[in-house]
Amino acid sequence: MSEEYNNFVPRVHFELVPIKDLVSNQDYQRNISMVHVQKAVENFDLNQINPIKVSRRDGINYVFNGQHTAEIVAMASGSRDTPVWCMIYDDLEYTEEADIFANQMKNVKPLSPLEIFNANCEAGNDKELLIRSLVESYDLHISSSSLPGNIMAVATLESIYDKYGYDMLDHVLKLIIMTWEGETKSFSSNILNGVARLLYAFKDSIKDEIFKEKLGEVSIKEVSRIAKERRAGSLGYAEAMLSFYNKKMRAALQWSRLYGNSSKPDSEAKKEARSSESIHEA
Repeated sequence: MSEEYNNFVPRVHFELVPIKDLVSNQDYQRNISMVHVQKAVENFDLNQINPIKVSRRDGINYVFNGQHTAEIVAMASGSRDTPVWCMIYDDLEYTEEADIFANQMKNVKPLSPLEIFNANCEAGNDKELLIRSLVESYDLHISSSSLPGNIMAVATLESIYDKYGYDMLDHVLKLIIMTWEGETKSFSSNILNGVARLLYAFKDSIKDEIFKEKLGEVSIKEVSRIAKERRAGSLGYAEAMLSFYNKKMRAALQWSRLYGNSSKPDSEAKKEARSSESIHEA
């Protein structure tokens, strides 16, 4: 190799090293997350395994990047005799290892949820293809642009799919489109999650036509204003939409059902329900 490139090529070599011969107890290292390791093992993919960065000092192989990778392979294979590819540095001091560990991600641009989603579509993964197909069946598109007809909250679409299933995501999109006729802001994360919370809490008690009639008279801007007055996040939006839905209703939906899966004590949930019922009454 020409010497002109030496400043751009690290002085390393690659070896297969048994996991039992790797050490990762340096003070600058993170603690091993066994939850992360177990989850990765359940979805183990050999092609996702990266080389482990190792500093060989005094004959000892100190891992300074990849300790979780080593534990994942050990658990998946059932043996710490399993070898892993290591990128070995032979001339680093301890302080240099710590500096590399601290700054290795500084100039790395993480993938956005949309980039990950699109890559999964290109890979032919079922979940992402189903979500994309569902969205496009409503003449909408998943995009990073806020133009009319686009949905930017791709992570929320995936979250609703994962938590409640395909049919719930379909119902959420259908109800939003019926009510606000495709207004771009109606596909925000909080609106999507707020509608999903209502549908999950009340099941068939929420009537699509009544929801369309009551909420269709209210702008997204007004729903957002009321939601922010109540509480942060999608629960505030669910409360705001429920208050409009119940307005002038003889048989109003019971607020306590919205908190049915809450971790709050029953007395606190009932108090919140009573307080919520008094808001926006005619």
